[in-house]
Amino acid sequence: QVQLVESGGGSVQAGGSLRLSCAASGNPYSSRCMGWFRQAPGKEREGVAGIDTDASTSYSDSVKGRFTISKDTAKNTLYLQMNSLKPEDTAMYYCAASFSCPHGVLSRYNYHAWGQGTQVTVSS
Repeated sequence: QVQLVESGGGSVQAGGSLRLSCAASGNPYSSRCMGWFRQAPGKEREGVAGIDTDASTSYSDSVKGRFTISKDTAKNTLYLQMNSLKPEDTAMYYCAASFSCPHGVLSRYNYHAWGQGTQVTVSS
């Protein structure tokens, strides 16, 4: 079992930056694969960035080149550095964790543990 707690959301103007954090507690083997997802009102939850068991990373096309995912293994904390934010990045952001990601790190079907979410609002 793993528990996830996100932080770092907020309101920024377009072009600004935010860094999200996700602290994982519990069995570290349950968070070998981790990802960031977001969900805007009326839309499906989508994967934006993930880090696999071999430390490889993947990004959705919509955030590639602007967002960077990283993980501090010693602290078991996942980060998402978000630069050049756009109004369309506005959403609730969720952290997710799993023992493995056979469907690819951006697929929500891998994940059994989710955080409560942190809101990101980008104004134009």
